[in-house]
This record gives sequence, C-alpha cells and structure tokens, in this order.
Amino acid sequence: MRVLVDRLRHGQWGRSPDEVVVEEPLEIRLDGHLVATTMRTPGHDYELAVGFCAGDGLLGDAAVKGVRYCGEGPAAEFEYNVVTVETGGEAPVPSPRLGNVSAACGICGSITITEMAAGLGPLRGAEQFSVDAVLAALAAVPRRQEMFGRTGGLHAAATFDAQGRLDIVREDIGRHNAVDKVVGRRLLDGRGDAATAALFVSGRASFEMVQKAWAAGIGTLVAVSAPSSLAIEASRAAAITLVGFARGDELNVYSGSLAGTGDRTGDRTRERTGDIPAGAAS
Repeated sequence: MRVLVDRLRHGQWGRSPDEVVVEEPLEIRLDGHLVATTMRTPGHDYELAVGFCAGDGLLGDAAVKGVRYCGEGPAAEFEYNVVTVETGGEAPVPSPRLGNVSAACGICGSITITEMAAGLGPLRGAEQFSVDAVLAALAAVPRRQEMFGRTGGLHAAATFDAQGRLDIVREDIGRHNAVDKVVGRRLLDGRGDAATAALFVSGRASFEMVQKAWAAGIGTLVAVSAPSSLAIEASRAAAITLVGFARGDELNVYSGSLAGTGDRTGDRTRERTGDIPAGAAS
C-alpha cells in the first residue's frame, strides 16, 4: 500500500509517497478445525496454509484434496483472511495453538529433535549441491524479489536446482511464512523431486527452518545469516547440508558438505562451532 511520508534527505525535509508492506492476520483451518492464526503478507494464502500444515506434521499421511477461503459468510466480508485445507477428514483432528503464531517464529522447539528423527528419519539420496550452484542461486534471488525491491520489508524463500536455477520464489513479511508458501506450492503441484532441490532463506537458519526443510524432504538449506546451535544439531540428525552466512561469494558449511569444498568440510565445521551437545538451545 502507498502512504505519504516525511523524508529527510541531505538536510532537507520533503513529503512524498512511499510503498509499505501489508500485514494482515490469516486464520488457518484443517478440515474446518482451527489450527492457528498467523500474521502474513496477503498473497499465495493457499500455499501458506498447506505448507504450514505440512511443516507442522498436521496432515499425517493424508493428501490435500482442496483449499478454500471460508468464514461465516462471503470470503470478501472476512477480507480473505480465513483459509481451510481440506483432506476429506483423513488428516488427524488438530489441536489449535494458543494465541497467535508469530510470523517470525515457527514451532519454537515444541517438538524435539528426537521426536522429529523418529518420525521423519535422516534424509537419503538427496542431491549434493556444488558451491557454484549455491553462489549462482544467491546471485539470482534479488532479481526475483519484486516486492522487496519496492518496499524493502519482506523476507524471501526459494528452491533451486543443482545448476543454481531458481524454481519457486515467494516473499512474505514473515520468513517462516515465505518458506511455507514455497513448500505449499510444491505440495499443491504434486512435486516429488524434493531430493533434487535446495532451499534458500533470506534470514537466519533457525531450528524451525531446518524442521521445515526436513519435513519437506529437502536436503540442503542455505541461509544468508547465522544458524543456531539447535539448527546445526537438527541438520546433522536429518543429514541435511546446512549453509550459513551465504553472501556474495562467501559462505560457511555447518553440516554435510558442498561439492568443491574438499574433504575437510566437517573438520572445518567442528573447528568453528565445537561439539554441540544434544538439546542445546537455539
């Protein structure tokens, strides 16, 4: 949306329009049952709802049969802020979260790494990405961040292939929402190529980001900022390659390896991070 702002430039005040990010609540339901309410940037709401349910493990083995806006009346009356994911009642009945879900925070450690490992298992057969592919994707993402270029206020998430070619790119005021939109789009498209994809996130690599990649079956996670200790621990349990501080032509590898980094990737990671005890806090 556009607003008038007072700008100070070179010691002079002026008044001109500026474009800012829209933030609105989205109520997510599964088969009509309330799951959560999250703050998000409107757009790609179906993808966000499906990705959220998948990332939180709410779908179980059920397939998504439909997604729709809903409410007590016409969707327009609710400003298209209520979405339900339909599985025909095949998904387990969810327990709603108490309060709102922050757009900057996912499951926040409510599920342990041990439980995740038991439910998901380490990823097998994932593509090993090269340094060149990661750097190519990093260079390409800004050109696809249309709304960030206009507002400067959005996070981005994207998947890319072994040649560094971007696939799905989504933006949102919440970094977790952006990832959910990417994962949700892949699920809605019936994609089965997660093992050949890497996930890029424009913020830090938190435990929740690793959890979302793990649940989606994506074996490489690239973040422009720092990983947490719990994210590193989770990525090692998941056999996920975790890359942090990926900026320009520089990056750090905290778990797994990239082709072209040599055989000492794991040794260098331990030199930087030390041994991370089980249950370390993020």
